[in-house]
Amino acid sequence: MTDMIARADEPDGAPRIAVLDILRGLAILGILFMNINDMGASFRAGSDIRHFGWTLVDQQVWWVREVFANGTARCLLEMLFGAGMVILTERGAQKAGKWTVMRRYYVRNLVLFAFGMAHMFLLLWGGDILHTYAIAALLVFFARNLRPRWLITMGLVMALLQLGGGGYMLYADGQKREQIAAVEAKVAAHQALTKDEQALLTKKAESQAKRAKAQAEHKAELAREDADRSSTTERWVAEQTRMSAERFFGLGEVFAIWEAASVMLIGAALFKLGILQGRRSWYFYLGLGVVAYAIGGTARFVGANEMMRFDDLPKTIWATQEVARIAMTLGHVALVNLLVKSAAGAWLMRPFVAAGRTALTIYVLQTLICLWVLYPPFALGLYGQSGWAAMMATAVGINLALLLLANWWINRFTIAPIEWLWRSIVDWRFLPWRAKGVAAA
Repeated sequence: MTDMIARADEPDGAPRIAVLDILRGLAILGILFMNINDMGASFRAGSDIRHFGWTLVDQQVWWVREVFANGTARCLLEMLFGAGMVILTERGAQKAGKWTVMRRYYVRNLVLFAFGMAHMFLLLWGGDILHTYAIAALLVFFARNLRPRWLITMGLVMALLQLGGGGYMLYADGQKREQIAAVEAKVAAHQALTKDEQALLTKKAESQAKRAKAQAEHKAELAREDADRSSTTERWVAEQTRMSAERFFGLGEVFAIWEAASVMLIGAALFKLGILQGRRSWYFYLGLGVVAYAIGGTARFVGANEMMRFDDLPKTIWATQEVARIAMTLGHVALVNLLVKSAAGAWLMRPFVAAGRTALTIYVLQTLICLWVLYPPFALGLYGQSGWAAMMATAVGINLALLLLANWWINRFTIAPIEWLWRSIVDWRFLPWRAKGVAAA
């Protein structure tokens, strides 16, 4: 690995870890596959996956995306944030006291939070993750010195609450359906019903009416969004601003911070155990990959097929979603570390080092290209004109271009533009653009 990927240093001389840069690069490029449908087709569609196009090819592409990729790029970035917390605070502790370390880490993330706010309310991307990660990082900071087993325990307890809640929903829904079926059988047999049984049928009718009303409102909301995002600049700006405000002030933001904090704790533990950065054996990563993909892949396979039924039956994915997301991400971590342990694999992964070192800039460029060039009405105006397959192909093309740009940049400069701005503000000085001996083209 060290022979194939040259050592890179920070502008302050601190060494970088190539494997973490590779993982970060893959994650930041991968996140576009999760965001491009929100940017180019609908931000509000949510689980209404047919809204994005549902030809046979679209179905196949969505299924692959759902099983192998959905949520894993975000999960990997959360793990890397946890690892970064350990790296930064341990490095800072060698030079300063704990209060200085805390102050510097908090300033770093408060500046990142401000960048996230600019991303949401100036660049108008309501799906921003920077502000969420900044808040979560401030919360998990106090757990940074815990032993790995406690970090993993805390993270898993937080993450697996969905397993219990979703499992209860599955059980309760199943019980209710059985009761309704029994009552309806009595009605068909012309048997008298008790008051409780009559109330159950009444609740069923009310529930169906509420569901129908909600579906009609959701359909109208989607039509409004599509109209606003594909008509005039003024309506586009208003709709994008509204989406950012609803995201930031909505209850979903609390769950997003909770999710990020839980996985950051797990990521910090994985770094302390040497798992993220490739310090374990080839056999360890092979075993980890097999087990993780078996758990995550099975749950994802079942969940994807459940979603494609398009019915109101209970779905196991309600309970297994977070377990599957973390498991699939661990499988990806194992696969990357297996690859970089061979010369051919390291050569294959080498371009992603540059993407990892320019991740923040790439993330902003993805927004500028998609949200401000491809899909808005004042530019190319392609909103709503692509299905799943076309949007994923577009993401591949954009990511290839950004990967080439990242490698071109890193061959000439030591730090990317947005990273430079962020860290210059934190350091309260202008960081150097080039290391000594690095010449411009």
